[in-house]
Amino acid sequence: MKINLSNTRLFNGISESEIEMLLRCISSYKKFYKKGDFILNESETTDFLGLVLDGMVIIERSDIWGNNTIIGTISAGEVFAETYAMLDDEPLMINVVANKDCEVLFLNVKDILTSCEKACGFHTRLIANLVKIASIKNLNLSRKILHTGPKTIRERLVSYFSECVKKENSLSFKIPYNRQQLADYLSVDRSSMSNELSKMQKDGIIKFHKNEFTIIETDELYY
Repeated sequence: MKINLSNTRLFNGISESEIEMLLRCISSYKKFYKKGDFILNESETTDFLGLVLDGMVIIERSDIWGNNTIIGTISAGEVFAETYAMLDDEPLMINVVANKDCEVLFLNVKDILTSCEKACGFHTRLIANLVKIASIKNLNLSRKILHTGPKTIRERLVSYFSECVKKENSLSFKIPYNRQQLADYLSVDRSSMSNELSKMQKDGIIKFHKNEFTIIETDELYY
């Protein structure tokens, strides 16, 4: 279901009527994508951030051998490419790919960062929201570094699962990745990771079905 712009972090605290006024001042356009479509490509430059209105996109990076690393997912209501759009002619180091059919609203960041002559309070609020979003993104990248820091696959899985439990405040949670995407996100081999997950389930530490997980024995996670 398509989200309401006033409920997003980017437009937090801004009414629908004020959003309409902002969109008349800021260059913007909407575009639909099918699952698997590339929205932005590595080495491109962009002046626009993308706000996902419906669906989900994956942020990934590919090396010259074709190996993909998942940086993260962007769900409906969240934005991507804002950092690149703030910089002049900075080539993207990532690909943005539709993880399912989606609709994206693109907004010119330079227009956002340049207040009009009226200096509307809600435009100032939009700028503050954008800065906050960029700060949160930096924290998320730090979390990924923490998850890929441990040497063993189990330790990386445990680190990620621990964050999921804390985030959901529940031992049962659903992750936004399939097996290959999770392996890419944790920078491990998919087969080896699947074997480790099976061992953890056989040992009664976790149980899972597709992307739904439940932690059964927290004391045994590291053993």
